[in-house]
Amino acid sequence: MVGVQVDNLAVNDGPLTSENVTLLRPSEPTLPLEELRKRYDEDGYLLLKGILPREDVLAARDAYFSSLESTGVLKPGTAPVEGVFDPAKNHLDYPGIGAGNIGGNGRPGGERAAAFVDLALDAHYQDWYAEKFCNHPALYDFIARFSDWGKNTLSLRRTLLRNNLPGSKPIGVHYDQIFLRYGDPTSITAWVPMGDIKLNGGGLIYLENGDKLGVGMEEAFFATAKQAGLTDEEAKSAFNSNMMSTGLLSEFPTEFAREHGRRWMVSAYEAGDAVLHKPHMIHASTINNDPDNVIRLATDLRFCDSSKPYDKRWMNSYTFNDGV
Repeated sequence: MVGVQVDNLAVNDGPLTSENVTLLRPSEPTLPLEELRKRYDEDGYLLLKGILPREDVLAARDAYFSSLESTGVLKPGTAPVEGVFDPAKNHLDYPGIGAGNIGGNGRPGGERAAAFVDLALDAHYQDWYAEKFCNHPALYDFIARFSDWGKNTLSLRRTLLRNNLPGSKPIGVHYDQIFLRYGDPTSITAWVPMGDIKLNGGGLIYLENGDKLGVGMEEAFFATAKQAGLTDEEAKSAFNSNMMSTGLLSEFPTEFAREHGRRWMVSAYEAGDAVLHKPHMIHASTINNDPDNVIRLATDLRFCDSSKPYDKRWMNSYTFNDGV
């Protein structure tokens, strides 16, 4: 990451520096589809700049934080759309849904966090999000053309709308097929930052050549399960026994990258960006060390070809303890 200097760029097990990171490659959505498909196949991801109208993303961000304002999470005197955390509060009282415990899906926090958690969950079901944002035609139409699925393009109803407060636990190392186990590995995830995210603001990071590594790990898991005499169906459940109880590959991104001789790819993000990634593309997130205490808000939207087998569990809206 020559020439790029940033303070407090870190993951669970230490800092990310010029020695163990590089930058994600940005792509303009207006590039020829063949070039975009080539990049996606080679890199395992596609960072699309400005694929969504910025004003639509910020309107959704404003609706989200306006709905949470009554909990006291926001700094007094700031606008909801800014999403600035009140540094006088304890971030443990405002836990993010799914963050750091993506495989368990239990209800985070205790009684003190109940009001905040209820409202964060409720946002998943509001029309401004579930109907308008998750089905935004700019992204859906691009996916339909890019994938060549056309009218078979299906937007999965289950999504993960995550807030990530400064100093809170980031997301560990994983790939998405772990959680889409009952379908073909043909889905596309669109990770959509709902607001600007600084380089050290808790954004998603991707492992260099992580798709190839993920496919290799998947094949090794499957071979081990078959050697144990399991059927294909039994093997699907057995995959996760090779991982942590949460479904994560590791809680320690720095160590994981070092063990596999790879770097983490990082980026700052702007409202309107989206990152498409493959089912086996290994990724994680950094600690939100935003110097202005901005809360990182983002969502995971997933698309599949409805003419092929897909994980039907993902056609139900997100709920706690849904077993996915």
